[in-house]
Amino acid sequence: MNRNSRRKTAGHESRPRRTTRSWLWRWRRNPLRRHSDVVEAWIVLALWTLALVGGVLTGWAVAGAVDRTFADRRAGVHAVSAELTENAADGTFIPAGYDAGRMWVTVRWTAADGSVHTGRAKAEPTATAGSRIQVWANRSELLVAAPPSKAESTFEAVAAGALVAQLTVTAVYGGGWLVRRRLFRQRIAEWDDEWRRVGPQWRNFSGGKG
Repeated sequence: MNRNSRRKTAGHESRPRRTTRSWLWRWRRNPLRRHSDVVEAWIVLALWTLALVGGVLTGWAVAGAVDRTFADRRAGVHAVSAELTENAADGTFIPAGYDAGRMWVTVRWTAADGSVHTGRAKAEPTATAGSRIQVWANRSELLVAAPPSKAESTFEAVAAGALVAQLTVTAVYGGGWLVRRRLFRQRIAEWDDEWRRVGPQWRNFSGGKG
């Protein structure tokens, strides 16, 4: 054997052998597989299926419900042009929150049937009496908060659906983990029982060798 051949042989022998790990060993027949292993394999498969299908279905249902709620809210209100009856500087200051810095003022508007209504709305501090702002009123002509836009509704629906889907998957795996833990304890008990039967034979065999 020449030097090059020895190098190739040495290099080949120095490479570690790859051990192919079978993730489906519970589904294959082998002497180490027990009944609890088969049961656990079916549980894992059922968990994956239930988590994926259940997560998608519940998330989709919640997203649809949220979107319909926002759609009903938009359908139940309408925008009106209201007139300030006082200067905004004379109104009530809003110190904090999303509308911090704005003022609560009294406004007046005319409904579609010709009736006149008044209410309290938020306006910029520089707004003056007689100027107009857009407000939202419900079917009873009471001022309400502006409904979310279609884009905002879609975002909220998707976020709610994703959250519920994640919670569903977590709940399914939580329940499955408890079942698998019980199976693990059962497997340990089976091993203990078998060792009680086989262990003395090993000790006798070891004593015979001595």
